[in-house]
Amino acid sequence: MSNNSQRLDEAMKKLDSELKRRDRAEKAKPLSVALAALAVIVVIAGGIWFAATRGGDDASTEAAASSTENTPTYTPLKTSLDTPLPETVSCEYPDSGQAARPVSKPKTENVPTTGDVTVTLNTNDGPIPMKLDRSVSPCTVNAIEHLAKEKYYDNTQCHRITTSGIHVLQCGDPSAQGTGGPGFSFKDEFPVNDPKQNNGQPIEYPRGSIAMANSGPDTNGSQFFLNYAESPLPASYTYFGQVTDEGLKTLDTIASRGAAEGASDGKPAQDVIIATATVS
Repeated sequence: MSNNSQRLDEAMKKLDSELKRRDRAEKAKPLSVALAALAVIVVIAGGIWFAATRGGDDASTEAAASSTENTPTYTPLKTSLDTPLPETVSCEYPDSGQAARPVSKPKTENVPTTGDVTVTLNTNDGPIPMKLDRSVSPCTVNAIEHLAKEKYYDNTQCHRITTSGIHVLQCGDPSAQGTGGPGFSFKDEFPVNDPKQNNGQPIEYPRGSIAMANSGPDTNGSQFFLNYAESPLPASYTYFGQVTDEGLKTLDTIASRGAAEGASDGKPAQDVIIATATVS
């Protein structure tokens, strides 16, 4: 009989294999690494394991535990780098599919790695200020800042919320279908590029953290997700900032309504509209 370490290793290999298969078959499925692609995250802690599944374009998640005596524990996501980046970096934004809404590309040279950028999503439920951290994922912050300034996110809908297993509100697709992007992509950054964090084990994205949705390695575009509670996920999603306390109050209001028709994963019960996204 295999031990816990072997079972976890086998499960993560199965997850990786399934993700690669889905990535070849489907160009853009948000959060596909853990939810959108028959994701199986196994956490061996006294025999407890968590499984999430997705079928078709409308995702569904289910959590199962083989024991109620223990709860899974995860390594928390770090929110800073061990070694600071240079003062500026170069970024690449290659073409990637058809844009859901016409928009130019961000700048690629002399992208700063210091300071914060505040992007506020002004929604019908209230403002969601997001403090974006250039020091951990500068190319990501550069892209999101650019898209906000170009009004790419104005009059768009946050198309997805999950309430079981992970706890996220997903936004950033003008088509509200979960498959739209800006017509360019960019590489993964932290913690994907950090071997200490991305070591094959799930980590805990903390409440308030913001990360990029993707359909596989280096497929970031415009979609991102806000964690309104702790979410255990593979370290496959670029972290780039935090929702402020004010924004968390708005997120809590949205999360309290759950998903449409009582689902654990799907469209929010009431439409969440980003009227404008402003940069300060």
